[in-house]
Amino acid sequence: MSPLSSADTDAEATEAVETPEVDEAREAVVALFREELGDAVLDHHIRPGDDLWIRVERAAWRQAGFVLRDRARCKAFGFLSAIDWLPSPYGLGEDSPTDAPPEPDTEIVTGYAGGDTRFQVFARATSHSAKLGVTLKTDIPDDDLTLDTWLSVYAGVDWHERELREMFGITAIGHGHLAPLYLPGEFEGHPLRKDFPLLARHVKAWPGIVDVEPMPAEAGGADEEASE
Repeated sequence: MSPLSSADTDAEATEAVETPEVDEAREAVVALFREELGDAVLDHHIRPGDDLWIRVERAAWRQAGFVLRDRARCKAFGFLSAIDWLPSPYGLGEDSPTDAPPEPDTEIVTGYAGGDTRFQVFARATSHSAKLGVTLKTDIPDDDLTLDTWLSVYAGVDWHERELREMFGITAIGHGHLAPLYLPGEFEGHPLRKDFPLLARHVKAWPGIVDVEPMPAEAGGADEEASE
């Protein structure tokens, strides 16, 4: 068997770069959503051989859940939650409390499959037979923090939607029992919003961002050298 020439290896490398990796199974899932929801599918992102994100219009959120469960056969519900893409106005945890605060960053970057709003709701379910999972996401406008409940889609969403209301202030319409899970009833605010002030961070600097005393071994090293 003759060894490959440098020209052969260069040609193979060029072909590998120019030929995109195709994930037919996940492309088929995207096609299902487009068939059922049409233009309500706003964007998607496939990481070939690994994962899939699909962003849909808020008005199609509940219908998208049924497509996920019944057409994509993702019967195993994973989670439903939200994210606040707003950069923290209080800076980063590693910022020094003794330095002047950095200029607040207001740029909102919404991750895979894009987004047009500060708040997004995410939900994930898995098809064990197809060995793939799908993460759905939808934009939640600042002036109407609501979306349809998924209780009729996955019963396991119950506590997730309660947490959604409690921690982000996003209401699942039609849920019927959005009682607090973690916080006392008189608690004000939504702790997982980026603009919710963490009192502990303002009262005392968090570990790791202030100077600390040397470890005992370091302190003892100098004494031992002096005694020698």
